[in-house]
Amino acid sequence: MSGVDQARRLRRIETLARTLDSKFRIPGTGIRFGWDGILSILPVAGDTVAAGLSAYLIYEAYKGGARKRTLTKMGTNAGVDWLFGSIPVVGTIFDVAYKANTRNLKLLQEELARQAPPQA
Repeated sequence: MSGVDQARRLRRIETLARTLDSKFRIPGTGIRFGWDGILSILPVAGDTVAAGLSAYLIYEAYKGGARKRTLTKMGTNAGVDWLFGSIPVVGTIFDVAYKANTRNLKLLQEELARQAPPQA
């Protein structure tokens, strides 16, 4: 895969993670949230939609060459987010705080840094 394709893929993943986890801010606080937290208002159904978007992020990581170990960690983060996020009321707070997609973005960035050839 070319460096340009990899950069585009990473930008898509970054945009999706930001949209799901931290697109909005509550003024006067440090609290940021995204569509994952908003969708969580509808227990189970909203979290299932958000999990599908998280699965797309993981799929993009797979297509970008992430190792199985990294993909497993990403899947675990998404699963924890879905499981606890599906609990009414408490799950919405959990979704806003946990930020599984941001965690997965960080895992992917670390993976890509590990794969990058050393600079001479």
